[in-house]
Amino acid sequence: MMLFLKRLLRTPGNWLVLALALLLAAVAIGGSRIAPHDPLAVDTDVRFRPPGSVYWMGTDNLGRDVASRVIAGTRLALQSAAVILLSATVVGVSIGLVSGYYGGLVDEVFMRLSDILIAFPGLVLALAIAAALGPNLTNAMIAIAAVWWPPYARLVRGQVLSIKERDYILALRSLGAGDLRILFNHILPNIMVPFIVQLTSDVGPALVTTSSLSFIGMGAQPPTPEWGSMVSLGRKYILDYWWISTFPGAAIFLTVLVFNAVGEALRKAMR
Repeated sequence: MMLFLKRLLRTPGNWLVLALALLLAAVAIGGSRIAPHDPLAVDTDVRFRPPGSVYWMGTDNLGRDVASRVIAGTRLALQSAAVILLSATVVGVSIGLVSGYYGGLVDEVFMRLSDILIAFPGLVLALAIAAALGPNLTNAMIAIAAVWWPPYARLVRGQVLSIKERDYILALRSLGAGDLRILFNHILPNIMVPFIVQLTSDVGPALVTTSSLSFIGMGAQPPTPEWGSMVSLGRKYILDYWWISTFPGAAIFLTVLVFNAVGEALRKAMR
């Protein structure tokens, strides 16, 4: 782990990428408390104001400050991605560990189930689940997490298959070590680095998927300041009031770019 951190931090560009990721996290923690205006406050007297000194990113059709809504939306975006990835991690890692370690019928059942889920386009399947559960952000996160775990299960399973036959694992078995001790004390720590790399790279796709569901009305509902729903609102006025959609869209783009760069930096450090 120390060697991995040294490789990661020896490149100046990685410091910048990690700093930007920490800045996004800080904005998310601050949320509406650091926004210049109330992100939900309606003021029809200042509808469709262009970007300026008072309203940095302009105002929308109800006079709400776009900059404040984008800042408040940062928390929702990262929070949603974190919940989705954490849920998928718990399911995927558990299934991957059990499948890879025990094999046999258990492995066959879990891997065929993952094959079925992978066979469907993730966004389409998540859309179907979200539509069945009802249009809100919580159900959208549940739907996305439900289709997100199979790649994690396969990644962990592959790592377990390559580790469980190594000499030190065989020696532990011969000394009478239990399965749980072997799995959690000796196998799981050795697969965490490649898994964390994959997890970090998936922040962007998870965020985009959540925003996509909100964009089509299956995620966050108005007046929630969620980036996807803000882009959807602004498309009605894109020709005359471009800033309503442009700034939340740019926030999605930059956040995905930063976390993809973090994932790539971690991947290079792992080599």
